[in-house]
Amino acid sequence: MTPLFEFKDLNFTYPKHTEPALRNISFTISEGEFLVICGKSGCGKSTLLRHFKTAITPYGSRSGSVLFEGRDLAGISVREQASRIGFVLQSPDNQIVTDKVWHELAFGMENLGYDPGVIRLRVAEMASFFGIQSWFMKNVDELSGGQKQILNLASVMTMQPDILLLDEPTSQLDPLAAGEFLGTLRKINLELGTTIVLVEHRLEEVVSYADRLMVMDGGEILALDSPEKMGSLLKGNDMFHAMPVPMRIYDALDGTGSTPVTVREGREWLERRLRAEGADDSTFLKDAFAKLDDTAAEPADTILEAKEVWFKYEKDLPDVVQDLNFKAGRGQLTCILGGNGTGKTTTLSILGGLLRPYRGKILIDGKPITSYGKDLHTRILGVLPQNPQSLFVKDTVMDDLLEMLERPSLKSLLGRARSDEEMRARALHAAELMEISDKLDSHPYDLSGGEQQRAALAKILLLDPKILLLDEPTKGIDGFYKKKLADIFKKLTSGGKTLIMVSHDIEFCAEYGDVCHLFFNGNIVTGSGARKFFAGNSFYTTAANRMARKWMPDAVTAEDVIEGVQAAGQSDDSPGED
Repeated sequence: MTPLFEFKDLNFTYPKHTEPALRNISFTISEGEFLVICGKSGCGKSTLLRHFKTAITPYGSRSGSVLFEGRDLAGISVREQASRIGFVLQSPDNQIVTDKVWHELAFGMENLGYDPGVIRLRVAEMASFFGIQSWFMKNVDELSGGQKQILNLASVMTMQPDILLLDEPTSQLDPLAAGEFLGTLRKINLELGTTIVLVEHRLEEVVSYADRLMVMDGGEILALDSPEKMGSLLKGNDMFHAMPVPMRIYDALDGTGSTPVTVREGREWLERRLRAEGADDSTFLKDAFAKLDDTAAEPADTILEAKEVWFKYEKDLPDVVQDLNFKAGRGQLTCILGGNGTGKTTTLSILGGLLRPYRGKILIDGKPITSYGKDLHTRILGVLPQNPQSLFVKDTVMDDLLEMLERPSLKSLLGRARSDEEMRARALHAAELMEISDKLDSHPYDLSGGEQQRAALAKILLLDPKILLLDEPTKGIDGFYKKKLADIFKKLTSGGKTLIMVSHDIEFCAEYGDVCHLFFNGNIVTGSGARKFFAGNSFYTTAANRMARKWMPDAVTAEDVIEGVQAAGQSDDSPGED
């Protein structure tokens, strides 16, 4: 049977680059398959995905071939590719082109000249399938991030593509919206038979949907097999840290039997393991696994504070932020979590002085934020926006870093005039810290999403601010580099810097955050130390907690579970040792 897609010895190099972005890529995709592609930032995932469709194939030097149903992809018409090969981008706003939901659903078919009767039928069918009826007539700008991404998916599916390509479509969605979106993909794959190729960093849920998992490294295919076999194939490799938590716990505890991939499989395996060691109820580990220390939600030394803050974008619109009271402790990493559209990013902009509330105060070291004047956004506050591209103004990464140092406001704070060599050395140090030294001659827009995040953060760090406000700093960053990013954050907070991040990355916040707050309906509804915050929640919690809560209710990370089981096995009081 002819495969749907076949890649034969594909090599690709971007202009002005000596190292190929893709090397000797050869594999096939069968009709109806669900393939997940993962790997470190910059490993070539997105570049490979864009070779599935000639309209979005990047410019550069290429050798090898890409076949669609046995035909050279380059020889297939744009119209056929548009209708049969669907593509969903990472950012939902970058793909929406009309102002109304119903028109967005019809737009692709209108462009291809479909009969109006066919358009109406397919729009109605997809609106029903995706549950869009209740917001069918809305303006697109009224939708949440999750709704926009569902709309993008539905708009592509109206053309009934044979294959659906998705480039990190959940990176800007909260955990609940991401779960719903991935569940919809699974439904499309199972019920419609559509082939799915998904590039994704958040693997906890989606790996269980995949028929095969492709792991890339340095532009090459490192491993390509079923998810259950990835544990043994990646053992000792950096990418093993990105695998689902049950798989990592199983490996660390020298598990036997089939490798668990889902939380349910992990829970069943853990229960069998503990009962085999003599556990008979949830009290088994209470002595062996001591309760974890927790950080108080009330900081001892407040550096940034919001007092009774209210904000709305226009006079006649509802309040986005309502009676917000918030404190951030000096030298802490404070995480703000919550659903899309609850007001988190708006709050970060208020805390950063980019938006002004109509009621309430923002204080830094006890002084009103307005009293800092032009110095506010130099050595006081550094703001990393949700879209890192908004910070890039030059043609190379190095020029962009130097641009920050050449700003007159920063030069005056640095004291004496700095030589070109000194400024270049500072830029090189920031690039080395963010591990983008090999990208300094690249255009910022040519970087992968994760590399752009790191380049933008390097630019902000050049300001040497006391407070860093970070909007989704782990977006597009692989599990391996997240550990390095956490080490950087730790060095910054140990040096007295204060970090406040808005994030959907529950696993990162649970493992590395000092204090976590849940934002809902324009306000903070709860806040506590990270472990206390996540323990026991149903959805805003970690895979490790869901997997082990029956035995270790206070465990929130994979390391917690591993240490708890090991401690139980070593306890002299454990049942079954007599």
